[in-house]
Amino acid sequence: MKPATDPLAQLTEIRAIMERSSRFISLSGLSGVGAGIVALAGDAVGYWRLRTQYGEGGYVRLLEGSQQDRIATLPFLLGLAAAVIVVALGVAIYFTRRRAKQEGAPLWSALGRRLALSLAIPLVAGGLFCLQLYMHGAAGLVVPAMLLFYGLALLNGSKYTLDEIRLLGLTEIALGLVASLLPGLGLLFFALGFGLGHIGYGLLMYNRYERAPQSL
Repeated sequence: MKPATDPLAQLTEIRAIMERSSRFISLSGLSGVGAGIVALAGDAVGYWRLRTQYGEGGYVRLLEGSQQDRIATLPFLLGLAAAVIVVALGVAIYFTRRRAKQEGAPLWSALGRRLALSLAIPLVAGGLFCLQLYMHGAAGLVVPAMLLFYGLALLNGSKYTLDEIRLLGLTEIALGLVASLLPGLGLLFFALGFGLGHIGYGLLMYNRYERAPQSL
């Protein structure tokens, strides 16, 4: 006689198959931790450079300075942003690729491409919008706008991946709205949103989905 099958186990297996077919679930929590550390390092470099260039309260002085000062500082800010994005993406790809390999799942699948596209559209639009804010004298709104557009990008992409991404997106949007009321604290909110937010999300994801259960 065939052994009796466990209906609960069958349902769990069916659910897992459906999730794999409809969502990209190979995102690694360590990717978030790594990206958060990179963001904190970039924030520290930006703070140091502005303090060196403008003295104590360098970020606020940049916001209150002339357009000529902002244009002169723009190449450094763009270079720093590009470096943070490239390094953070490299870290994220490395850990996500490693997890996908462990699970035997393709990294650049149809779902992966949809996720990347849904993230890229709001991020590119947001980056161009932030540049216009900076050039037109609204530099204090750049960090809030970055947080808002990033949160919207995460919400847009959350339908293709794990539900925790939606929570992170809502957190970034909330921080962006608060930061818009306190433009002089842009560097602090950058560290909170892109740094500590990613680290907290990454640790949550790692403990929930990747950490091996400890044997008693």
